[in-house]
Amino acid sequence: LLFSEQPAIVIQVKDVIAVEAFFRENGVRTYRVGQPGSSRQIRISGNEFNYNLDIDKLRDTWYRTSYLLDRRQSGTLMAAERYENYKKQPLAFTFPAHFSGKFSDLDIDPRRRKATGIRSAIIREKGVNGDREMAWAMYLAGMDVKDVHMTDLISGRETLDDVNMIVFVGGFSNSDVLGSAKGWAGAFLFNPKARKALEKFYARPDTLSLGICNGCQVMMELGLVYPGRNEHPKMHLNKSGKFESAFLTLNIVPNESVMLKSLSGSRLGIWVAHGEGQFVLPDPMESYHSPALFSYSGYPGNPNGSPGDIASLCSEDGRHLVMMPHLERAFLPWQWPHYPGNRAQDEATPWLEAFVNAKNWIKTC
Repeated sequence: LLFSEQPAIVIQVKDVIAVEAFFRENGVRTYRVGQPGSSRQIRISGNEFNYNLDIDKLRDTWYRTSYLLDRRQSGTLMAAERYENYKKQPLAFTFPAHFSGKFSDLDIDPRRRKATGIRSAIIREKGVNGDREMAWAMYLAGMDVKDVHMTDLISGRETLDDVNMIVFVGGFSNSDVLGSAKGWAGAFLFNPKARKALEKFYARPDTLSLGICNGCQVMMELGLVYPGRNEHPKMHLNKSGKFESAFLTLNIVPNESVMLKSLSGSRLGIWVAHGEGQFVLPDPMESYHSPALFSYSGYPGNPNGSPGDIASLCSEDGRHLVMMPHLERAFLPWQWPHYPGNRAQDEATPWLEAFVNAKNWIKTC
């Protein structure tokens, strides 16, 4: 039946009897082919056979081909570490106790079409691709979001004087041909009007900034998080030597970040997608503020090999935050490939609260 080449679909349902009755009334034949089990076994039985298959053993067998290919990319040691750890790094979440998941409790109106007067902007360069979901997260949180391209800053059409928050979005600016965000940083450094607009923005005490992935890389390249230090942290190639894309978990540790402080103590799912995500710190690690850490030290739970499993850095005053993972791709429950089953009624994930925190901080300025 499963391989009969007839038009068919396989579905999983809760009320089997009701669904079967519905299909029967509409002239559609159905067959029960299985049901969930609580053990790590798959049982397949028929009139003349009965198989009990070990899921973990078969999963290793299935994954081994990927491991053998991975050795050619990541090397023998890294590929073996991934093969050993992929089944030892489960997705486990801890949500903030105060978080209800409801838009109303976050003071969010998804139908809002009027300006709030809380002004922010996304900064784009050619080749980035995270601008729309970032703008939507910021708009949902209650900000009026302006789209600012580097050509606007270079020409002087935009000065950033009228916004309180800017976000450097993720993607592949200038196709990363000079290295991740190197060309983007150069667009600021070697264009006087763009450079002046950035310097004026960061000189103000009423501003916030966020850099995600490629945006994190450009902020690090420009030294915007720790401007007073002689040497700035850098972003290097992932330890695996290749692009890493995965859904994993972050631990939000006690911190003073404007955006992440209220999420302290939580463990949340998030996407990563980067090739140069390894933080290289010239000073002792304890001298930096890192609000978010990868939940696992071993690869691939720490996908880039950053020391201390750091996934983010924050300025000493909490206003300027950089992260390699993409919180703007995980602020709604359906964006998670695995979401806690007991939170089926959530309208938002805790990552949206981070943007609400930014909005509320701006309102106090």
